[in-house]
Amino acid sequence: MDKNFLREERENYNLLLHPNLLYKTVLNLPFFSGTRLQRMTQEVVVDALPYIDHGYDEPGVREAALAMVEEETRRYRPTKNYLEHLPPLNLHAFESQVMRAEFERLGNRQPMEILSMKRYELPPPPAGKLTDIQAWTECVENSQAQLEHQSTRIYNLELMLEYGCESWRVYNDTLLQLLTSAQKQLQTLRKEIQEVNWKRKNLQMQVGEELERLESTWVGLVSKNYEIELALSQMEQQAHLRGLQIQGQQRAGET
Repeated sequence: MDKNFLREERENYNLLLHPNLLYKTVLNLPFFSGTRLQRMTQEVVVDALPYIDHGYDEPGVREAALAMVEEETRRYRPTKNYLEHLPPLNLHAFESQVMRAEFERLGNRQPMEILSMKRYELPPPPAGKLTDIQAWTECVENSQAQLEHQSTRIYNLELMLEYGCESWRVYNDTLLQLLTSAQKQLQTLRKEIQEVNWKRKNLQMQVGEELERLESTWVGLVSKNYEIELALSQMEQQAHLRGLQIQGQQRAGET
């Protein structure tokens, strides 16, 4: 019987009984190294069964996972620009001239200009133009514009007093309808998510029972195989010792 085979079977059996040891030994296997690992990383394999997997809180598992992440982070060196097919980012596409001027003011740490009330003033003509008809004409036109502006504001206030309440009521009703619709969509999405999670849990529990049965069968077969191999090894050793004894007796009889 091959002793290396027995040693490998014994190690596999010990790994089966100690999941943490198996978890720490996986990375040292040739299967997880070289081009094979690179090819595997390009495929998406969902092998997590969170509803039936256990042992995440056992000592050493978190440290081993963090060590794996740190090792991969240390080895990973990006060599490709994943955004090279996109056009250059234009950060000023939606800026207006007023926004650019304001950003420039903020960049230069200048204070904000005080709101100018000059357009609401009614200044008389300058002292040197008190007898100038054109200057007085401009002042009269300015006063008329200001009067019309105030008259328009009064009309707007009257319209707001008459129709503003109803307009705001309609606006609030529209917002309420939008809110109700969004809440219904949210409830529908949550229900769909809950159904997906329930289906996933139900499927994993069913698969988990089958996996436990298969694992139990496999453990029994491996244990039985190990016991058989151990018994064969002991029988071979006994046969070897028996053969040596017979050879020793034959030599003693010849002498």
